[in-house]
Amino acid sequence: MAVKITRDELKTALAGPNAPTLIEALPAKYYVDAHLPGAINIPHDLIAEKVTQVLPDKTAPIVVYCANGPCRNSGLAADTLSDLGYSNVRDYHEGKQDWRDAGLPLQGQGTL
Repeated sequence: MAVKITRDELKTALAGPNAPTLIEALPAKYYVDAHLPGAINIPHDLIAEKVTQVLPDKTAPIVVYCANGPCRNSGLAADTLSDLGYSNVRDYHEGKQDWRDAGLPLQGQGTL
């Protein structure tokens, strides 16, 4: 089970010198609609297939997220990353809904 990261911890990490790679673990249509700024999209069921092409450094900081707390995609993605040997993975468990509810910006077609 991945270590969780809070919204405030994530905001601080993103502003820091070694900002994590953000991965939205939802299907592409949800990513296109709205995603956290700078996030990339790798659906949880494609992590094992795609991640090494995008993130070859298994020690780099990574934060995965999905829609909200009840959504299991980010946890599944984090577990897969850990199984693949990624050692610095955190799960923003509250996800996109928490970010939106806090009034923080999102990117995508649904945010215009």
